[in-house]
Amino acid sequence: MVHGERNTGPVGLVGLGNMGSAVAGRLAAQYPLIAYDVRPTDAIRELAAGGAFTLAGSLPEVAAARRIVLSLPAPDISRAVVTELLDVLTPGSVIVETSTVTPMDIAAMREFCEPASVKLLDAAILSGVRQSAEGVATVLIGGDTDDVDSVRDILSTFASTITHLGPAGSGMAAKVINNAVAHATMVMLCEAGAMAAAWSIPRAKLGELFASQEGGLIRPLTHRFMERVLGGDYAGGMPTEAARKDSTLALQLAEHTKIPLFTIQAAHTAYELGMAAGLGRQDYASIATLWEGWTGLPLRDSDSDSGTGG
Repeated sequence: MVHGERNTGPVGLVGLGNMGSAVAGRLAAQYPLIAYDVRPTDAIRELAAGGAFTLAGSLPEVAAARRIVLSLPAPDISRAVVTELLDVLTPGSVIVETSTVTPMDIAAMREFCEPASVKLLDAAILSGVRQSAEGVATVLIGGDTDDVDSVRDILSTFASTITHLGPAGSGMAAKVINNAVAHATMVMLCEAGAMAAAWSIPRAKLGELFASQEGGLIRPLTHRFMERVLGGDYAGGMPTEAARKDSTLALQLAEHTKIPLFTIQAAHTAYELGMAAGLGRQDYASIATLWEGWTGLPLRDSDSDSGTGG
């Protein structure tokens, strides 16, 4: 399909859970939709009976569509569905995996698909069910450019932001990494909230502080990661030895008020290691070089402009 050209053929969808149902509503408004779920709810059956879409009686019936979206609850189920579909799919078909799986799962499923001349790409949905139902979800895609272009039209029915991150698996990897940061940050915020409560600091005020441009959440991202780490610039700024001192004070504060720590306690170790590695006088973003040494992988981004400042 030429980029930008609208394909009006049927679209397949496997999985009609909360997210799948939201996606189904958006797809069915624009395309003939053939959907399948191993246990469709009464509500799904009623929608299908009303003509909203065709509810397939078996998985192979979905193969009448040459573009099939997966929205499934677990990686092993995705693998099983792909394996079964490959017995009936026409060569040249495209499978769009929106279920949350690992990039290793994507690689394995692509390996299954290759002998059947079926394309598979990952399109991780970063947003929730409501955003997908409203057509404003964010999707992170991994795969060849031509394959991505061949399904942009169906993805745009439920996503307003479609970001092609790179080769197959990169979309899923980005989502898993993003979610890991969100979940770890949630633990850290609970720790911070408990310490604030122990010292009678209004938690709403603490949240406002974190959300400010100079706060503990925003500046480490916008300045230290986006500018210093990606630019490889660790001169000047707040030195690692000062960050270690502040981290030590936080541990003392928590110990005094008997607040259990998990993320803040673990993070302190990195500053101790940074000091041992001779990073004491460099900006504390220089702890990124520890990971570069451990993994042999550069964190510096050659496409980023380096920044300066405190």
